[in-house]
Amino acid sequence: MGVSENYRSIVKELESLKSVGTPTLIAVSKFQPKEKVQEAISGGVIHFGENRVQEGIEKFSGLGKPEKDFILHHIGPVQSSHIRKYAGLYSFVHGVGSEKILEELKRRMNQDGWKIRYFLQVNLTEEDSKSGFSKEEVLELLRKKETLSSEFCVLEGFMTMGPSSGDPEETRKVFQEIANLRKEFLPQGKLSMGMSGDYRIALEEGSDYLRIGTAIFGERT
Repeated sequence: MGVSENYRSIVKELESLKSVGTPTLIAVSKFQPKEKVQEAISGGVIHFGENRVQEGIEKFSGLGKPEKDFILHHIGPVQSSHIRKYAGLYSFVHGVGSEKILEELKRRMNQDGWKIRYFLQVNLTEEDSKSGFSKEEVLELLRKKETLSSEFCVLEGFMTMGPSSGDPEETRKVFQEIANLRKEFLPQGKLSMGMSGDYRIALEEGSDYLRIGTAIFGERT
C-alpha cells in the first residue's frame, strides 16, 4: 500500500479501538523523501513529525501553507540553537527537556509573535540515551504551572517514550505513570506517547498524540 493508504488504515484501526475520541496521528516523515511527504499531503495527511529542525525546513518549504495545508511537529529534543527556526513553520514541539530550554522557547516565540504548543518531555525510564526531565524535576516545575504558558508559547502536555528494550509490560508501566502524572497535576493536558512499535499500548493508556513513522511511510531510506 502507499503512504496515504497506510495512514488511512491506521486511522481506521484507531477509530475502532478508541471508544471515546480518536488521538491525533502524527506521520513521522524524518529521513523520508520530499516526494513521499507530498504524496501524503495530497492524500489528506495533515500532521507530520520531524526530528531534525533543518530537515523539516528543507522538506516542507514549498509544500503549502503551515497550519493550513499541513501541521508540522518537531518531535526531537529541543536545542537552543534551533529555536529561532521554529517561527513560520513548526506548530508543536514535543521535546522540551529543561527549564532553560523552556525559558528560551518562551522568549523567542514571544519575540517572533509565532504561537507554538509544547510538551514537557519526561524521561521515566531514566535511560541516558533519552532526553527530558526526571519525574522529580517535572513535579518541581509544575509548582510554577501558572508561568508555563504565554500568549505565544502554550503548554500542551507531557511527552514520553517507552523503554529501549521494547518490553510490552515495561512500556505499559511507563505510559501508565505519565497518564497518572497528567491526571493528578495537569488534568487538561495532552499526552504524546506511542510510536510504530507500541502505539496500541499507548492508545489503551490514553495517548492523545501518536508519533508513527515506519508503519505509515515504510522503512527509512
